[in-house]
Amino acid sequence: MAKKPIDVYRDWLGIEDTNRPLNYYQLLRLPLFHDDINAIREQYRKLNAYVRKFATGDYAFESQQLLNELAKAMLCLTDVQRKREYDAMLGRKDFGEGVRRTVEEVLLANKTITPEALERARRFAQAVGLAVHEAIIQQKLAAPEAVMQAYAESEGLPYLDLEDMTIDESLINVLPPAFVRQNSCVPVMIDDNQVLVASPFPINPDVEEQLRLRFGLPVRTVITTPASLNAAILKYYSGRGGTAASAGPSRGASTPAASAVSKPVTAPRTPERFRQDLQYTIVAFNLTVILVMLVQFLVRPIYDFGTLLGAFFIAALVGALVGAGTFFYRSRRP
Repeated sequence: MAKKPIDVYRDWLGIEDTNRPLNYYQLLRLPLFHDDINAIREQYRKLNAYVRKFATGDYAFESQQLLNELAKAMLCLTDVQRKREYDAMLGRKDFGEGVRRTVEEVLLANKTITPEALERARRFAQAVGLAVHEAIIQQKLAAPEAVMQAYAESEGLPYLDLEDMTIDESLINVLPPAFVRQNSCVPVMIDDNQVLVASPFPINPDVEEQLRLRFGLPVRTVITTPASLNAAILKYYSGRGGTAASAGPSRGASTPAASAVSKPVTAPRTPERFRQDLQYTIVAFNLTVILVMLVQFLVRPIYDFGTLLGAFFIAALVGALVGAGTFFYRSRRP
């Protein structure tokens, strides 16, 4: 029995306007030129959750198509640069001041964190060499999703929970597992002739250039949580082995993402990866020095400056060895 034809925009989203195509504001059922990023994300989540109810029935294909449309609309309207371009195309003339807030300002304005907790995070971040938003997540002072959304807004980039998306697996096949793990990024979809790549931080220009060569298209960062990224890597790249994609699209490929071949590569060490490894090294050194000094104080009393200096020298030496080992171990990871 043939399934009954439906209008997903009218029947699922309640949109009565018959003029098509719908613009992104109509699709998300938002006022034209709406600027509240949190409200845009919240409206997207509501519609996404409803449309997903049809993902396993007779209208699974229509459901997935609409989910992709909703995601593209949300990603455009929460990306500062793309939203300005899109609004201008729709005829908007007044864009306001467009002042971008820092991640701390966004977190405080949204009441995601208290000023006292933020100050604690600042001190911790300064001590171990982390960014403030990373320190907040490590110290569990706020939900990672809320922190990363604030970080995305401060960077002028869209935020995406990868669990809300069905990733285009033709893009997945272009990148080798070692590359995505070392550079902390996963391709999501092609939108507006750009490959959207999810990462917990803006993609390094060198890595962005490699991605551009591999896909044959410009690349745009979409911010996600580290946990969401790790889950996606585990889901899409576990068991794929160490094969790699070619550095660019093959001649005659039907799409930019169809150019994968089996060719081993070694992903480059990025400045972001080096910074993270150095942060762990510093933490290992500091903790080791404190621990060794404490042990020495417990084993033998230290009364004079010479003995104290000797104890510190021993602690620093042990700390340096542990730090070097930590750095070497992390640098050898895939």
